[in-house]
Amino acid sequence: MSPTEQPRNPEDRPPLDSSGQERAAQRIRYVTHRGKRILLADVSDCTAEQLGEWIDKVPQFVTREPERSVLLLGDFSGAQFTRETVERLKIAAVFDRPHVLKAAWVLNQNLPKVLFDSIRTFSAREIPVFATREEALDYLAS
Repeated sequence: MSPTEQPRNPEDRPPLDSSGQERAAQRIRYVTHRGKRILLADVSDCTAEQLGEWIDKVPQFVTREPERSVLLLGDFSGAQFTRETVERLKIAAVFDRPHVLKAAWVLNQNLPKVLFDSIRTFSAREIPVFATREEALDYLAS
């Protein structure tokens, strides 16, 4: 599967380890698009519980990098948001902000605008939203 393809079928999801947890390297990984190194946080189709767990892991990857160097793509297609996951996302967005040069999200009407706006306001970050992963990758690589 290329980095720009979006698995929509459960059989296409990353493999599970023996404990039933997807390895972080499958969901959170670097991809190259148009010669640019982009950190992809693929949390598409996650339940609210899974989403919260993955959100907490992203800053561990981002903060390893120099400040203002990370191109970050969050693919939230089909993910289930709750108030708790939004709060966790706010904290992660603030925590990794110094390291992020440019960010983009993929959403498909699954995050109410008022909650998205609260994340942007709390984190003091502009986060463009795209309908597809390909569009977001193109934006980040530009």
